[in-house]
Amino acid sequence: MITDINNREKTATLYSEVRKTSQFLMPAQLDNSWNTDGAYDIYPVASLGSGKIFNGFESLSKYIIENKTVVIDGYAGVFWDKIQDNLQLCFEEKGLSVNWINTANLLKPAEQIDALVAPFLGEQASVWGTKTTLTLADLFTETITAQSINRSCDINIIIGTGSTLSGWDAPVIYFDIPKNEIQFRMRAGSATNLGADSLAEPFQMYKRFYFVDWVMLNNHKKAVLDRTAVIADGQWPDTVNWMYKADFADGLNQLSKSVLRVRPWFEPGAWGGQWMKKHIKNLNTDVVNLAWSFELIVPENGLVFESDGNLLEVSFDTIMFSNNKNVLGKHAERFGDEFPIRFDFLDTVEGGNLSIQCHPRLKYIQENFGENITQDETYYILDCEDQASVYLGFQDSINPAEFKNALEQSQASSKAIDIEQYVQVHAAKKHDLFLIPNGTVHSAGAGNLVLEISATPYIFTFKMYDWVRLDLDGNPRPINIDHAFNNLDFNRKGEQVQKELISLPQVIESAEGYQLVHLPTHADHFYDVHRIEFDSEARVNTDNVCHVLMLVEGEAIMVQTADGTKHRFAYAETFVIPAAAQSYTLTNLGSARAKVIKAFLK
Repeated sequence: MITDINNREKTATLYSEVRKTSQFLMPAQLDNSWNTDGAYDIYPVASLGSGKIFNGFESLSKYIIENKTVVIDGYAGVFWDKIQDNLQLCFEEKGLSVNWINTANLLKPAEQIDALVAPFLGEQASVWGTKTTLTLADLFTETITAQSINRSCDINIIIGTGSTLSGWDAPVIYFDIPKNEIQFRMRAGSATNLGADSLAEPFQMYKRFYFVDWVMLNNHKKAVLDRTAVIADGQWPDTVNWMYKADFADGLNQLSKSVLRVRPWFEPGAWGGQWMKKHIKNLNTDVVNLAWSFELIVPENGLVFESDGNLLEVSFDTIMFSNNKNVLGKHAERFGDEFPIRFDFLDTVEGGNLSIQCHPRLKYIQENFGENITQDETYYILDCEDQASVYLGFQDSINPAEFKNALEQSQASSKAIDIEQYVQVHAAKKHDLFLIPNGTVHSAGAGNLVLEISATPYIFTFKMYDWVRLDLDGNPRPINIDHAFNNLDFNRKGEQVQKELISLPQVIESAEGYQLVHLPTHADHFYDVHRIEFDSEARVNTDNVCHVLMLVEGEAIMVQTADGTKHRFAYAETFVIPAAAQSYTLTNLGSARAKVIKAFLK
């Protein structure tokens, strides 16, 4: 049981050999030491009631003993050897013999797998590849389907990623693991890519995860979900929490019709600031800065369930695999299993400027990277310092060839340039919304806490200029001038920027103690933004559309959906109201007017 901040720091040190990060490992059990006093909660949970989540390998071993033969499948990055060792101890204590078959021994040779995945990894120095068309089965030899059960043993277990491919007619135990923990293990050298026999540079491993491993593994997870009998959480090296699939499915179904919040996670960066360190409790603040909070970047966020204090996290895509129509309503057919809206924080308070950058046009991201939608963004200024600014759009005098030459000279010589000769800078104040459709040159200046409201793709940032600085490891950050110039819209310049790219708020509903403000987005954005402002209460219909919300001014609110579900949310917490919730009521729990941002699909 983790009981105080000192114990959390000790635990972080204990696990430092297998995970490289400044942030704490989520505890397997919560207790009162994690009380946030109603403030921002870094471990939001969906409670299932008592007796739904079980802790420890002893309890899991009892389930396996009852069934005698099981399949233990799961995501790459899970420590399969530790799971096997802990379960084996339980079986040995009971004098049981076990036939273990490990799928890692059934993979094709690493050099063959490298050749299979190479076409999807792009150039060696590039941070991007193309989403794979491979399946998980392509990485295994045909021997995976030839593994037989040993009837002379008390227990038979096939364990490891892809074990369900064996075709065994047995209960499936599926181990999930959060994407952030995979990356922390990768950086520590305790996990590597599926089928690889050696470690690579972290950015190379991440690229292979994103474009190859995770694509195959997500498809496999979806395919085996209906067969799964037990869901387990593999993020703790020395313990496990697990639950039955029926209770898990009930939990997902309830969330898909009421309200949910994913578990955020936090990262430092070259331009990072100090706002989150000062305002969010229970983070490890012994870091130089925090640059990002992954508030709702669902390819890498998880949902956390709770029962009897035991926590179990699963990837967000599980709710989309099973309940995407409830979540997305009338937009489910268009987006399928992809959740299309993203919320994240960019913290430059007492920090630095983001790089001067742009994002790919739709056709470009589809043809070059295999994505379905592109990265159309907005910057909502949640908080800022007095002199904060945003770089957006070109100066009216922009000469593309001259601009490109200046960027290339800067990169070659490592000398700074006066970027404001080419790019406009705008004063930023709280509650401003800056519009950044694809192809638009932009950057958040120092002094901002930006709520980035965006379409979901999030790694396709073409940096043109990064202020001649190094990353936190002392290495140059990638500059992508050619990619950027294949996508930049040089017509977004001069007075047109003010007219098209800075949202002008419009009150579209009003009553005593209430108003609804429309913050229009660009025509290229497939989502829109409202701000609900109210003194005491506001009622909202979903109209069969998913809403993503955040309290951007005020202390706290209570949300009650049509089915009676209630949940309290604090300032700066992101939450989702699925389309199937039908309606919800927001109640202001503070003394001053509450303001809630609502993003939704057009």
